[in-house]
Amino acid sequence: MSLVKSLAAAVAVAAAALAPVPALSAPAKTVPMRDFFRNPEQAAHQISPDGKYLSWLAPWERRLNVYVRPFAGGEAKRVTAETARDLAGYGWKGERIIYAKDFGGDENFHVVSVDLSGGDLKDLTPGEKVKANVVDILEDDPDHVILSHNRRDARVFDVFRVNVKTGEEKLIAQNPGNITGWMTDHDGKLRVALTTDGVNQSLLYREREEDPFKSILTTNFRETLFPLLFTFDNKRLYVASNRGRDKAAFFVFDPATAKETELVFEHSDVDVSQLGWSRKRKVLTTANYTTWKDERKFLDKETEEMFAAVQAKLPGYEISFVSRNRAEDKYIVATTSDRTRGKRYVFDKATGKLDFLADISPWLPEQELAEMKPVKYTSRDGLTIHGYLTLPRGVAAKNLPVVVNPHGGPWYRDSWRFNPEVQFLANRGYAVFQMNFRGSTGYGRKFWEASFKQWGRAMQDDVTDGVQWLVKEGIADPKRVAIYGGSYGGYTTLAGLAFTPDLYAAGVDYVGVSNLLTFLKAIPPYWKPYLEMLQEMVGHMEKDEAMLKAASPVFHADRIKAPLLIAQGAKDPRVVKSESDQMVEAMRKRGVEVEYLVKDNEGHGFRNEENRFEFYEAMERFLKKHIGG
Repeated sequence: MSLVKSLAAAVAVAAAALAPVPALSAPAKTVPMRDFFRNPEQAAHQISPDGKYLSWLAPWERRLNVYVRPFAGGEAKRVTAETARDLAGYGWKGERIIYAKDFGGDENFHVVSVDLSGGDLKDLTPGEKVKANVVDILEDDPDHVILSHNRRDARVFDVFRVNVKTGEEKLIAQNPGNITGWMTDHDGKLRVALTTDGVNQSLLYREREEDPFKSILTTNFRETLFPLLFTFDNKRLYVASNRGRDKAAFFVFDPATAKETELVFEHSDVDVSQLGWSRKRKVLTTANYTTWKDERKFLDKETEEMFAAVQAKLPGYEISFVSRNRAEDKYIVATTSDRTRGKRYVFDKATGKLDFLADISPWLPEQELAEMKPVKYTSRDGLTIHGYLTLPRGVAAKNLPVVVNPHGGPWYRDSWRFNPEVQFLANRGYAVFQMNFRGSTGYGRKFWEASFKQWGRAMQDDVTDGVQWLVKEGIADPKRVAIYGGSYGGYTTLAGLAFTPDLYAAGVDYVGVSNLLTFLKAIPPYWKPYLEMLQEMVGHMEKDEAMLKAASPVFHADRIKAPLLIAQGAKDPRVVKSESDQMVEAMRKRGVEVEYLVKDNEGHGFRNEENRFEFYEAMERFLKKHIGG
């Protein structure tokens, strides 16, 4: 749900035609709402670097905590004891676990260290309102990690080498005020930084950690040159770049000349996303990109053969290798599809043996869930818009109640995957329509730039055009179309109700922006370096005040006539609570029905299981009342 464009290369999608509707099967059985949104039985499985242990997240006191057991088998022991919120993420560090936690959804994540007995707990980044990031886990150093945090200045992040056992930290680099990202080489030395002056980005480089950083390249933010990792001799960089081209590709970049040299991989239709590599063998393994689903180009024969061997044992599912030991002879394999969160397996590379480990959500009946099909349509100004349509299982694709579900970001994208919201809504009899409107990432620079200063305008038209396409195709009942989205998708919901009031019968806004002027003024301090860029993409608070006001749904609440449900986290640092408060007040003054759900212990989206249940129970009642299903 991020509301700023990632500096990383965007994920992408290619053209995909509307798939033929399959022959009807029996209507799906109703699956309990809580089965879609309850915490998984197990998740986030990892192998310790030394290969001695397996770890995973599992519920304890309703919160996801870390469990560990010997790799060879034996009793599992709970290591962490968080009761306020689920862990945001974790990793191995020698004979310890480090994990991230925030406080009531404020996104001020701290990095915490604990030993395998569950004792000797240490907050490695203490301080009120401190936000921390892991720069390098330092896999070959059992005692230290490299972290960045904004304790000194809330706007910027300094870098420290931190002892995970004692908490002692040593400053590596102090941020002069304009650095937005840091990167180490394969020896854990801090040698690359990214800066911004608001709209121009510079790449800083140094040969040794003891040397001063020097700027070697400056580009406008509309161009991407993002460093991914060093070449294995630590002399050059692998980067994702769209300089002089529309689609980002992988290159080798020479710091001495500040130029891309060898082309590693490009795709003619979409941007590249991730670059896989082997730490042990020092080779690139895969180049990842997204057409209508995630795909990969193998860059290494050994990796390709390993994937093929595992895929043959798990037909019908997408597979990925999600963890491995340092020796790279044991892996955790994940299976997924559009209808299941999948299972996890342990793969022994030497023997080829694949052992079952866990089913993520065994209570979800895959056979009762719905297929997610790629679709495309043409916008009113001639752009091809790609998206997904999920039809209720066993129901004819004709005259259906529809939930339009625009994604957040907005500089993000929907992709083919298991989505519990989509499956829940389809199980309740709704067709679910997702579209990658202009600005969605992965389609290249031109498509992304077409979204600039188009909130509530051409971006909204892309959504409207998709709904009208569904009606024209006979799929949607025009009197039973609702719109639901989170973050930017929440803004799109409000804008849809305000600017096309006859199109929707109801709307659900989840942590959405209602007033572009107050939204831009209330951004968190660590977004301040990006403010000028954000204003070029959304609109300038002063120069474009009239445009921003015209695109803000709160100023057009008098046009809204459809009922509305709004959900908001009180500690949301990105879309602050006042965004929802303004909208609720404007609606209630007019006597329009609006249901408002606020959670004091949540931020930008509800992470706690009981809060998710309450929100989706409210959504289910709301949609049934207003569009059937």
